[in-house]
Amino acid sequence: MLAAALFVCACAKPIPGQVKVTGGTIQGTVLEHVIVYKGIPFAAPPVGELRWKAPQPVVAWEGVLECNEFGPNPMQGNGEGCSEDCLYLNVWTPAKSPKEKLPVMVWIYGGGFAGGATSYYDGELLSQKGVILVSVAYRVGKLGFLSLPELSAENANGVSGNYGLLDQIAGLQWVKDNIAKFGGDPGNVTIFGESAGGISVSMLCASPLAKGLFQRAISQSGGSFGPTNPQSYPGENMQTLAVAQEANKAWAQRAFGEGYTLEQLRAADAKAVMGGFGGSGGWPVTDGYVIPDDQYKLYEAGKYNDVDVLIGYNSDEGLSFGFSMGGGSHQDQVRARYEDYADALLEAYPVEADGKVGKTARDLTRDAAFGWQTWAWARLQEQTGKGKVWLYYFDQHPDYPEDNPRFGQGSPHGQDVAYVFGNPEEAQPTDMALSGWMMSYWTNFAKTGDPNGEGLPEWPRFRNDTPQSMVLTGDGCHAAPVPSEAALWVLDKYFAWRRSQE
Repeated sequence: MLAAALFVCACAKPIPGQVKVTGGTIQGTVLEHVIVYKGIPFAAPPVGELRWKAPQPVVAWEGVLECNEFGPNPMQGNGEGCSEDCLYLNVWTPAKSPKEKLPVMVWIYGGGFAGGATSYYDGELLSQKGVILVSVAYRVGKLGFLSLPELSAENANGVSGNYGLLDQIAGLQWVKDNIAKFGGDPGNVTIFGESAGGISVSMLCASPLAKGLFQRAISQSGGSFGPTNPQSYPGENMQTLAVAQEANKAWAQRAFGEGYTLEQLRAADAKAVMGGFGGSGGWPVTDGYVIPDDQYKLYEAGKYNDVDVLIGYNSDEGLSFGFSMGGGSHQDQVRARYEDYADALLEAYPVEADGKVGKTARDLTRDAAFGWQTWAWARLQEQTGKGKVWLYYFDQHPDYPEDNPRFGQGSPHGQDVAYVFGNPEEAQPTDMALSGWMMSYWTNFAKTGDPNGEGLPEWPRFRNDTPQSMVLTGDGCHAAPVPSEAALWVLDKYFAWRRSQE
């Protein structure tokens, strides 16, 4: 009987799909190649008095909990299909015995820390590559990241915000405590995520609270190495706790009155406190506890969780975000943000001859938000750490003709995710080939810390004296110099200058 040894039951004969975990016994769904468990509670519902508190121990249940559907999405958008009671995770396991000790991959979704859900991702195909796939929910928006002086005052560590990151850490602790019962190895856990999920991976690599909970990390379009800045820009989203608290206090006063109380805020309807995309209270903060300091400084000092990392970004991330902040021309916006370094960056990332903001100019946004963050991560870890570094550049797209509106476009933000999970939106032969390669690279890395394997194009390890990136494309993955490296060095000088202004 498939996976019979995995399961526990009070009856004499084991029931396929039953496992006893923290809180009680759960029942999953037996598929052809894997068993899937959806909606496993890993913490108490963060509602009422638990709103804006660290995740608390799960509430035990009687009998067998049917885990056949995803838990509610965290509160976001208009609230449809969402709930504050959202701290659930999901497990796909191909193991036939709890003794197999398979590598574990824990997915952290993106969404700008204002949205996202585990229900958007199906781990079945990836788990068939010989890994256990876990996806963990976390609170987003103001419900996940609001910091206020009053919240810090009631906290034993004197901090507030970052509840969504604490949810992720609680999920990883659940994995450590329970995954062996599903045939997984709690000593071989890889965290991976994209966008805000990739940024979360970066932050977990720098958080002492996550130490020992994972052994490898994959960040897709992530990284958090920019300095804190009261003005939020792509790549400079972090604020200090003090600055964030004051901004959020002003919001609370506008929304609930000068004399607002925490009791009033906790009793308010969740829709009244949700933050918009990138809005006040909707992003992690450098609190000195979950995130001890500017991550660049932490890595310079060697103060991070030194694990093997596989990190990268997409070729045309700027296509998805534009330049974004304020009005005026592209040049005006560059000067407003980059100040003393604007002219050097306009030269390094030039507009086209006719003044069009083409890909070379868009790449400034790409690199400020993702490229430089990833490249700085690779360089710093290679310099101060022992963990191996593997760098990639995702570039899968048609070569559009000149008369096509998409001429000159590359791979936008988020395109890579479907390839990793085995279901690219386009099903052309090159797309399917690339998806197969990426699934193998990702799972090989989770198994051994090295993405290479039989039948795969050779992926060279990133080293500072030979800084190469693996170009992921359906036409044939291949190693190449780091894209726009000369421009990245100019951007590096800007970030060093901005950090000196703190």
